[in-house]
Amino acid sequence: MGPHPAVAAIRLAVRRVLHDVIAEHAEQTERAGHAAPHPELAQAGAGSRRGALPDRPDTPLVLVACSGGADSMALASALAFEARKLPVRAGGITVDHGLQDGSDTRASEVAARLAAMDLGPVEAVAVHVGREGGPEAAARDARYAALDAAAERHGAAAVLLGHTRDDQAETVLLGLARGSGIRSLSGMAAASGPAGRYRRPFLQLDRQTARTACLAQSLPVWDDPHNIDPAYTRSRLRHEGLPALEKALGKGVVEALARTAQLSRDDADALDTWAAEAGRDVRDDAGRLECAKLYALPPAVRRRVLRRAAIDAGSPAGSLFARHIEEVDRLVTGWRGQQAINLPGRVEALRQGGRLVIRQS
Repeated sequence: MGPHPAVAAIRLAVRRVLHDVIAEHAEQTERAGHAAPHPELAQAGAGSRRGALPDRPDTPLVLVACSGGADSMALASALAFEARKLPVRAGGITVDHGLQDGSDTRASEVAARLAAMDLGPVEAVAVHVGREGGPEAAARDARYAALDAAAERHGAAAVLLGHTRDDQAETVLLGLARGSGIRSLSGMAAASGPAGRYRRPFLQLDRQTARTACLAQSLPVWDDPHNIDPAYTRSRLRHEGLPALEKALGKGVVEALARTAQLSRDDADALDTWAAEAGRDVRDDAGRLECAKLYALPPAVRRRVLRRAAIDAGSPAGSLFARHIEEVDRLVTGWRGQQAINLPGRVEALRQGGRLVIRQS
Protein backbone atom coordinates (compact mmCIF):
# COMPACT_ATOMS: atom_id res chain seq x y z
CA MET A 1 0.00 0.00 0.00
CA GLY A 2 1.39 3.39 -0.98
CA PRO A 3 1.64 6.54 1.12
CA HIS A 4 -1.33 8.74 1.96
CA PRO A 5 -2.37 10.82 -1.10
CA ALA A 6 -1.34 14.06 0.66
CA VAL A 7 2.07 12.61 1.49
CA ALA A 8 2.49 11.40 -2.09
CA ALA A 9 1.58 14.87 -3.38
CA ILE A 10 4.14 16.73 -1.29
CA ARG A 11 6.86 14.21 -2.11
CA LEU A 12 6.20 14.49 -5.83
CA ALA A 13 6.35 18.29 -5.66
CA VAL A 14 9.70 18.18 -3.86
CA ARG A 15 11.07 15.45 -6.13
CA ARG A 16 10.47 17.63 -9.18
CA VAL A 17 12.36 20.53 -7.65
CA LEU A 18 15.26 18.32 -6.58
CA HIS A 19 15.60 16.95 -10.09
CA ASP A 20 15.81 20.54 -11.36
CA VAL A 21 18.48 21.42 -8.79
CA ILE A 22 20.53 18.31 -9.61
CA ALA A 23 20.34 18.97 -13.35
CA GLU A 24 21.35 22.63 -12.89
CA HIS A 25 24.24 21.64 -10.63
CA ALA A 26 25.53 19.12 -13.17
CA GLU A 27 25.28 21.73 -15.94
CA GLN A 28 27.15 24.33 -13.87
CA THR A 29 29.85 21.82 -13.00
CA GLU A 30 30.31 20.94 -16.66
CA ARG A 31 30.42 24.61 -17.70
CA ALA A 32 33.00 25.32 -15.03
CA GLY A 33 35.28 22.75 -16.64
CA HIS A 34 35.28 20.34 -13.74
CA ALA A 35 35.34 16.61 -14.03
CA ALA A 36 32.35 14.89 -15.55
CA PRO A 37 29.43 14.57 -13.15
CA HIS A 38 29.34 11.54 -10.90
CA PRO A 39 27.38 8.73 -12.63
CA GLU A 40 24.67 8.92 -9.97
CA LEU A 41 24.23 12.62 -10.72
CA ALA A 42 23.78 11.89 -14.41
CA GLN A 43 21.29 9.11 -13.66
CA ALA A 44 19.28 11.01 -11.04
CA GLY A 45 16.33 11.32 -13.39
CA ALA A 46 16.25 7.53 -13.70
CA GLY A 47 15.58 7.10 -9.98
CA SER A 48 19.06 5.97 -8.94
CA ARG A 49 19.57 5.32 -5.23
CA ARG A 50 22.38 6.91 -3.33
CA GLY A 51 24.63 5.32 -0.77
CA ALA A 52 26.94 7.37 1.43
CA LEU A 53 26.53 10.61 -0.53
CA PRO A 54 25.82 13.12 2.26
CA ASP A 55 29.52 13.79 2.76
CA ARG A 56 30.33 14.13 -0.94
CA PRO A 57 31.15 17.75 -1.79
CA ASP A 58 30.30 17.23 -5.47
CA THR A 59 26.60 16.76 -4.73
CA PRO A 60 24.40 19.86 -4.34
CA LEU A 61 23.19 20.86 -0.90
CA VAL A 62 19.52 21.78 -0.52
CA LEU A 63 18.30 23.46 2.67
CA VAL A 64 14.72 23.65 3.89
CA ALA A 65 13.59 26.76 5.75
CA CYS A 66 11.41 25.41 8.55
CA SER A 67 9.41 27.39 11.10
CA GLY A 68 7.86 24.31 12.65
CA GLY A 69 4.47 25.05 11.08
CA ALA A 70 2.53 22.50 9.05
CA ASP A 71 3.66 23.78 5.64
CA SER A 72 7.37 23.78 6.39
CA MET A 73 7.31 20.55 8.43
CA ALA A 74 5.61 18.79 5.53
CA LEU A 75 8.27 20.24 3.24
CA ALA A 76 11.10 19.08 5.53
CA SER A 77 9.71 15.55 5.72
CA ALA A 78 9.37 15.33 1.94
CA LEU A 79 12.91 16.64 1.43
CA ALA A 80 14.32 14.12 3.91
CA PHE A 81 12.48 11.27 2.19
CA GLU A 82 13.39 12.20 -1.38
CA ALA A 83 17.02 13.07 -0.60
CA ARG A 84 17.66 9.49 0.48
CA LYS A 85 17.02 8.35 -3.09
CA LEU A 86 18.86 11.10 -4.98
CA PRO A 87 22.41 12.45 -5.27
CA VAL A 88 21.71 15.49 -3.14
CA ARG A 89 22.56 16.55 0.40
CA ALA A 90 19.70 17.88 2.51
CA GLY A 91 19.83 20.21 5.51
CA GLY A 92 17.57 22.57 7.39
CA ILE A 93 17.47 26.09 8.80
CA THR A 94 15.03 27.52 11.32
CA VAL A 95 14.98 31.24 12.10
CA ASP A 96 14.26 32.60 15.57
CA HIS A 97 12.76 36.06 15.12
CA GLY A 98 12.76 36.69 18.86
CA LEU A 99 9.24 38.16 18.71
CA GLN A 100 7.61 35.82 21.23
CA ASP A 101 8.50 34.48 24.66
CA GLY A 102 10.22 31.13 24.37
CA SER A 103 11.02 31.55 20.68
CA ASP A 104 14.61 30.39 21.25
CA THR A 105 13.40 27.17 22.89
CA ARG A 106 10.97 26.57 20.06
CA ALA A 107 13.70 27.11 17.46
CA SER A 108 15.89 24.56 19.23
CA GLU A 109 13.01 22.07 19.20
CA VAL A 110 12.46 22.57 15.49
CA ALA A 111 16.18 22.10 14.81
CA ALA A 112 16.10 18.87 16.82
CA ARG A 113 13.17 17.59 14.74
CA LEU A 114 15.04 18.37 11.53
CA ALA A 115 18.12 16.56 12.80
CA ALA A 116 15.94 13.58 13.75
CA MET A 117 14.91 13.39 10.07
CA ASP A 118 18.61 12.86 9.25
CA LEU A 119 18.92 16.31 7.72
CA GLY A 120 22.31 17.94 7.98
CA PRO A 121 23.60 20.53 8.39
CA VAL A 122 20.87 21.87 10.69
CA GLU A 123 20.94 25.34 12.23
CA ALA A 124 18.76 27.51 14.44
CA VAL A 125 19.61 31.13 13.62
CA ALA A 126 18.55 34.08 15.80
CA VAL A 127 17.85 37.42 14.10
CA HIS A 128 17.02 40.95 15.16
CA VAL A 129 13.81 42.28 13.63
CA GLY A 130 13.80 46.01 12.99
CA ARG A 131 10.84 48.30 12.33
CA GLU A 132 11.35 49.52 8.78
CA GLY A 133 8.33 48.86 6.58
CA GLY A 134 6.16 47.54 9.41
CA PRO A 135 6.41 44.36 11.52
CA GLU A 136 5.60 41.88 8.76
CA ALA A 137 8.03 43.37 6.24
CA ALA A 138 10.77 43.77 8.87
CA ALA A 139 10.43 40.15 9.97
CA ARG A 140 10.52 38.99 6.35
CA ASP A 141 13.63 41.05 5.60
CA ALA A 142 15.42 39.68 8.67
CA ARG A 143 14.43 36.12 7.80
CA TYR A 144 15.64 36.29 4.20
CA ALA A 145 18.89 37.92 5.28
CA ALA A 146 19.49 35.00 7.64
CA LEU A 147 18.59 32.44 4.97
CA ASP A 148 20.88 34.14 2.44
CA ALA A 149 23.73 34.08 4.94
CA ALA A 150 23.13 30.41 5.77
CA ALA A 151 23.03 29.47 2.09
CA GLU A 152 26.32 31.26 1.48
CA ARG A 153 27.90 29.81 4.61
CA HIS A 154 27.05 26.24 3.66
CA GLY A 155 27.34 26.62 -0.11
CA ALA A 156 23.71 25.58 -0.65
CA ALA A 157 22.44 25.26 -4.21
CA ALA A 158 18.86 25.93 -3.14
CA VAL A 159 16.66 26.80 -0.18
CA LEU A 160 13.16 25.33 -0.15
CA LEU A 161 10.27 27.46 1.14
CA GLY A 162 6.87 26.13 2.17
CA HIS A 163 4.62 28.72 0.52
CA THR A 164 1.39 27.16 -0.69
CA ARG A 165 -1.29 28.07 -3.22
CA ASP A 166 -3.18 29.77 -0.38
CA ASP A 167 -0.17 31.98 0.36
CA GLN A 168 -0.01 32.84 -3.33
CA ALA A 169 -3.66 33.90 -3.37
CA GLU A 170 -3.10 36.12 -0.32
CA THR A 171 -0.07 37.73 -1.95
CA VAL A 172 -2.06 38.56 -5.09
CA LEU A 173 -4.86 40.15 -3.06
CA LEU A 174 -2.39 42.20 -1.01
CA GLY A 175 -0.83 43.51 -4.22
CA LEU A 176 -4.25 44.32 -5.62
CA ALA A 177 -5.26 46.20 -2.47
CA ARG A 178 -2.10 48.31 -2.63
CA GLY A 179 -2.76 49.32 -6.22
CA SER A 180 0.45 47.64 -7.31
CA GLY A 181 1.40 46.83 -10.88
CA ILE A 182 1.26 43.57 -12.73
CA ARG A 183 4.57 42.37 -11.29
CA SER A 184 3.11 42.51 -7.79
CA LEU A 185 -0.03 40.72 -8.95
CA SER A 186 2.15 37.90 -10.26
CA GLY A 187 2.76 36.87 -6.67
CA MET A 188 5.63 34.63 -5.68
CA ALA A 189 7.78 32.90 -8.28
CA ALA A 190 8.49 29.18 -8.13
CA ALA A 191 12.17 30.17 -8.16
CA SER A 192 13.54 33.51 -7.00
CA GLY A 193 16.52 35.16 -5.36
CA PRO A 194 20.17 35.04 -6.43
CA ALA A 195 20.57 32.43 -9.18
CA GLY A 196 17.10 31.06 -8.35
CA ARG A 197 18.20 30.13 -4.83
CA TYR A 198 14.71 30.06 -3.33
CA ARG A 199 12.41 27.30 -4.55
CA ARG A 200 8.73 26.95 -3.69
CA PRO A 201 7.58 23.39 -4.45
CA PHE A 202 4.11 23.80 -2.91
CA LEU A 203 2.71 26.70 -4.97
CA GLN A 204 0.33 24.30 -6.72
CA LEU A 205 -0.75 22.62 -3.47
CA ASP A 206 -3.20 23.98 -0.93
CA ARG A 207 -2.46 24.53 2.74
CA GLN A 208 -4.76 21.70 3.81
CA THR A 209 -2.75 19.15 1.82
CA ALA A 210 0.40 20.06 3.77
CA ARG A 211 -1.43 19.85 7.10
CA THR A 212 -2.99 16.51 6.16
CA ALA A 213 0.45 15.17 5.21
CA CYS A 214 1.73 16.10 8.68
CA LEU A 215 -1.20 14.33 10.35
CA ALA A 216 -0.70 11.24 8.20
CA GLN A 217 2.96 11.08 9.26
CA SER A 218 2.31 12.03 12.91
CA LEU A 219 4.57 15.06 12.53
CA PRO A 220 4.26 17.58 15.38
CA VAL A 221 3.51 21.09 14.14
CA TRP A 222 3.49 24.51 15.75
CA ASP A 223 0.74 27.00 14.94
CA ASP A 224 2.21 30.49 15.12
CA PRO A 225 -0.20 32.75 17.06
CA HIS A 226 0.80 35.62 14.75
CA ASN A 227 -1.03 33.77 11.97
CA ILE A 228 -4.36 34.37 13.72
CA ASP A 229 -3.54 37.79 15.20
CA PRO A 230 -5.80 40.44 13.59
CA ALA A 231 -3.06 43.02 14.13
CA TYR A 232 -1.35 41.58 11.04
CA THR A 233 -2.72 42.37 7.59
CA ARG A 234 -2.10 38.92 6.14
CA SER A 235 -3.81 37.30 9.12
CA ARG A 236 -6.93 39.42 8.62
CA LEU A 237 -6.94 38.58 4.94
CA ARG A 238 -6.54 34.86 5.65
CA HIS A 239 -9.28 34.57 8.27
CA GLU A 240 -11.68 37.30 7.19
CA GLY A 241 -11.00 38.53 3.66
CA LEU A 242 -10.67 35.28 1.71
CA PRO A 243 -13.56 33.53 3.51
CA ALA A 244 -15.75 36.55 2.72
CA LEU A 245 -14.75 36.39 -0.96
CA GLU A 246 -15.52 32.68 -1.12
CA LYS A 247 -18.88 33.27 0.55
CA ALA A 248 -19.75 35.96 -1.99
CA LEU A 249 -18.25 34.37 -5.10
CA GLY A 250 -18.27 30.67 -4.32
CA LYS A 251 -15.47 28.15 -3.97
CA GLY A 252 -12.48 28.34 -6.26
CA VAL A 253 -11.33 31.87 -5.41
CA VAL A 254 -7.93 30.67 -4.19
CA GLU A 255 -7.34 28.62 -7.33
CA ALA A 256 -8.43 31.51 -9.54
CA LEU A 257 -6.11 33.96 -7.79
CA ALA A 258 -3.19 31.56 -8.10
CA ARG A 259 -3.96 31.19 -11.82
CA THR A 260 -4.08 34.98 -12.13
CA ALA A 261 -0.64 35.12 -10.54
CA GLN A 262 0.83 32.83 -13.19
CA LEU A 263 -0.82 34.69 -16.07
CA SER A 264 0.36 38.01 -14.66
CA ARG A 265 3.89 36.67 -14.27
CA ASP A 266 3.98 35.58 -17.92
CA ASP A 267 2.83 39.04 -19.01
CA ALA A 268 5.25 40.82 -16.68
CA ASP A 269 8.17 38.73 -17.94
CA ALA A 270 7.31 39.60 -21.53
CA LEU A 271 7.04 43.32 -20.74
CA ASP A 272 10.32 43.27 -18.83
CA THR A 273 12.07 41.69 -21.82
CA TRP A 274 10.57 44.32 -24.13
CA ALA A 275 11.60 47.11 -21.75
CA ALA A 276 15.17 45.82 -21.53
CA GLU A 277 15.49 46.04 -25.30
CA ALA A 278 13.73 49.41 -25.46
CA GLY A 279 15.99 50.80 -22.75
CA ARG A 280 18.92 50.50 -25.12
CA ASP A 281 17.08 51.94 -28.11
CA VAL A 282 15.90 55.17 -26.43
CA ARG A 283 19.40 56.44 -25.61
CA ASP A 284 21.55 58.79 -27.65
CA ASP A 285 25.20 58.21 -28.49
CA ALA A 286 26.21 59.56 -25.05
CA GLY A 287 23.86 57.11 -23.30
CA ARG A 288 21.29 59.76 -22.32
CA LEU A 289 17.56 59.00 -22.41
CA GLU A 290 15.80 60.78 -25.28
CA CYS A 291 12.36 62.06 -24.28
CA ALA A 292 10.89 61.83 -27.78
CA LYS A 293 11.79 58.17 -28.06
CA LEU A 294 10.53 57.49 -24.53
CA TYR A 295 7.23 59.21 -25.38
CA ALA A 296 6.72 56.87 -28.34
CA LEU A 297 6.86 53.77 -26.15
CA PRO A 298 3.70 52.15 -24.69
CA PRO A 299 3.24 53.41 -21.11
CA ALA A 300 3.83 50.00 -19.51
CA VAL A 301 7.15 49.65 -21.32
CA ARG A 302 8.22 53.27 -20.77
CA ARG A 303 7.63 53.11 -17.03
CA ARG A 304 9.70 49.96 -16.78
CA VAL A 305 12.53 51.71 -18.60
CA LEU A 306 12.29 54.64 -16.18
CA ARG A 307 12.21 52.40 -13.14
CA ARG A 308 15.30 50.51 -14.29
CA ALA A 309 17.12 53.79 -14.99
CA ALA A 310 16.29 55.04 -11.47
CA ILE A 311 17.53 51.81 -9.88
CA ASP A 312 20.72 51.91 -11.95
CA ALA A 313 21.28 55.48 -10.70
CA GLY A 314 21.14 54.28 -7.08
CA SER A 315 17.50 54.37 -6.07
CA PRO A 316 16.66 51.31 -3.87
CA ALA A 317 14.18 49.06 -5.64
CA GLY A 318 12.25 48.36 -2.43
CA SER A 319 11.68 52.08 -1.82
CA LEU A 320 10.79 53.02 -5.37
CA PHE A 321 7.00 53.09 -5.64
CA ALA A 322 4.55 53.59 -8.49
CA ARG A 323 3.95 57.23 -7.51
CA HIS A 324 7.66 57.97 -7.95
CA ILE A 325 7.70 56.52 -11.46
CA GLU A 326 4.48 58.36 -12.36
CA GLU A 327 6.10 61.69 -11.45
CA VAL A 328 9.16 60.89 -13.54
CA ASP A 329 6.90 59.77 -16.39
CA ARG A 330 5.24 63.21 -16.39
CA LEU A 331 8.60 64.75 -17.25
CA VAL A 332 8.25 62.85 -20.53
CA THR A 333 4.52 62.93 -21.22
CA GLY A 334 3.37 66.13 -19.48
CA TRP A 335 6.36 68.46 -19.65
CA ARG A 336 5.48 71.95 -18.33
CA GLY A 337 8.87 73.08 -17.10
CA GLN A 338 8.71 71.05 -13.86
CA GLN A 339 11.55 71.07 -11.38
CA ALA A 340 13.65 67.98 -10.70
CA ILE A 341 11.87 64.99 -9.13
CA ASN A 342 13.46 63.67 -5.95
CA LEU A 343 13.59 59.88 -5.72
CA PRO A 344 14.64 57.53 -2.90
CA GLY A 345 18.38 57.03 -2.49
CA ARG A 346 19.15 60.74 -3.13
CA VAL A 347 18.46 60.27 -6.83
CA GLU A 348 16.91 63.03 -8.93
CA ALA A 349 15.25 63.02 -12.33
CA LEU A 350 15.14 66.16 -14.48
CA ARG A 351 14.57 67.10 -18.10
CA GLN A 352 17.33 68.97 -19.93
CA GLY A 353 17.25 69.83 -23.62
CA GLY A 354 15.00 66.99 -24.65
CA ARG A 355 16.93 64.50 -22.55
CA LEU A 356 15.84 62.85 -19.31
CA VAL A 357 18.65 62.86 -16.77
CA ILE A 358 18.44 60.50 -13.79
CA ARG A 359 21.37 60.80 -11.43
CA GLN A 360 22.59 61.05 -7.86
CA SER A 361 21.77 64.47 -6.45
